[in-house]
Amino acid sequence: MTIRWEALTIDARDPAALAQWWAETLAWEVVDWLPAGVEVRQPERRCASLFFVSVLEAKQGKNRLHLDLYADDQNDTVDALTARGATRADVGQPGDAPYIVMRDPEGNEFCLLDPR
Repeated sequence: MTIRWEALTIDARDPAALAQWWAETLAWEVVDWLPAGVEVRQPERRCASLFFVSVLEAKQGKNRLHLDLYADDQNDTVDALTARGATRADVGQPGDAPYIVMRDPEGNEFCLLDPR
């Protein structure tokens, strides 16, 4: 049996807007606008896509799964993402953590890793 990871599905109140935000954030492309949702994929298709589906309820509580992202300049990236609607988040991380926890415009947590 072969299993291949295809996508990470993310609930959204506005799938089109959140998909566009993530596409711009990651320099990916919106590749499908389907009735079921909106797909965002890396241009080179080297990894699984993000698939945004519509839900009626707002996000509640901390994500059980989140993205860890690397940025060349962590602080500049935080500033740029904040200007585009992201917010910093405190989920109990230590003060000297080598990552910054953030939330996208719909409140989904993700981490910006310290440049290595």
